[in-house]
Amino acid sequence: MTLSFANPPSKQIAPHKLAHVVLKTRDIKRMVAFYTEFLGGTALCPDDSLAFVQYDDEHHRIAFVQIPGLREKDPGTAGLHHIAFTFPSLRHLLLAYRQRKAKGIMPAWCVNHGPTVSMYYLDPEGNTLETQHDVFETIEAANAMMHSEAFAKNPIGVDFDPEEMIERLEKGESQESIAVRGDIGPRGIEGIPEAIRAA
Repeated sequence: MTLSFANPPSKQIAPHKLAHVVLKTRDIKRMVAFYTEFLGGTALCPDDSLAFVQYDDEHHRIAFVQIPGLREKDPGTAGLHHIAFTFPSLRHLLLAYRQRKAKGIMPAWCVNHGPTVSMYYLDPEGNTLETQHDVFETIEAANAMMHSEAFAKNPIGVDFDPEEMIERLEKGESQESIAVRGDIGPRGIEGIPEAIRAA
C-alpha cells in the first residue's frame, strides 16, 4: 500500500510497538537505583533532571523526569509523565499525524530528540502520549548517540514542524537525512513546553 499524505487511509495507522514509559519523580536518584536493580538494567543520567533505564533491545524502556519545583508546587505529584508508541518509519509517523490533524487532534510538541523523532499529544484528561520514530537502525547506534557529547549538551532535542518534514519527504529527500538532529546548542529541561512539563 502506498502511503499518501494527500489522501491518507481512512483507518488510523497504528503504532507497531509500545516504546517506553516516563515517570515524574521527586527523587530521581532513588528511582533510578530502584529500577536498575529491579529490572537488572543500566542507567544513563545526562543530568539531575533526566534519566533513562535500559534492560533490553530498546534504548530506554523506562525514563524519569524530575521537574524543577515539583516538590514545592505539589509534594504529592509524581507518577506517569507519558507513554510512548513507536512507528516503523518517519513516513508512517507523519502520515498518522496527518490523519489525526484531519480529526482536529494536534500535537502539543514536535521535537527531534536525536534517538527519536517525536510528537507529543495530550489526551482529554491531560495525559501525555508520545508518538515516535526510531532514528537509528540498531540499539548500539542509538546508545552511541545517547552517550555523545551532543546529547549530554542537549538531551531535550530540536523542535520541528511536521508539515515542513512532509514537504521535504514529498520532494524526495530521504527519511534518514530528514531525521538527523540539528545542533542548537545547550538545552535543558526548561526547554520543554510548559504544557508537556506540567502534564
